[in-house]
Amino acid sequence: MELSDTVLAALAIGGAVVAVVAVAVAGLALSGQRRVQRAYRVFSRGEREDVLTLIQRHVDEVVALRSEVVALDTRADELRGLLGGCVSRVGTIRYDAFDEMGGHLSYSTALLDERADGVVLTSIHGRTDTRSYVKPVIGGQSKHTLSEEEAAAIGAAIDSGWGRPRMVKPRARSSS
Repeated sequence: MELSDTVLAALAIGGAVVAVVAVAVAGLALSGQRRVQRAYRVFSRGEREDVLTLIQRHVDEVVALRSEVVALDTRADELRGLLGGCVSRVGTIRYDAFDEMGGHLSYSTALLDERADGVVLTSIHGRTDTRSYVKPVIGGQSKHTLSEEEAAAIGAAIDSGWGRPRMVKPRARSSS
């Protein structure tokens, strides 16, 4: 049985097409293999181990990292507890306690922790003497009577956030 020239040409063209497709598929397979090899080198960090061993090692590392994160989180909670009692909010009000005095030499400064507990320090500067007072503050309040400036210093401290002093100058008080 003899094949005609047309059939032979069709078979040759079909074979060429199949060959081109096979070469393209082979090229894609090689490209994919190279990507897998690159990823494997990164994943294995250059070590020659099988994939299951590498995965197990990475799982063990993740478990160890999780326990480290838990330990660090516990330590951070401890530190937050310690820092909660430290002075972190400061507010200062400077003023003239008496009309004849200038320069805002009198002041009230509140030193508070994050719960607004602490003290308010007041220094009243007069012509011949200076008097200082300290009053406890709990939750932003004091059981002692607060002056306008002391209350303003506590408010400024509460508003100040993490230790950023906020300077406020209220009106001068009259000497009565």
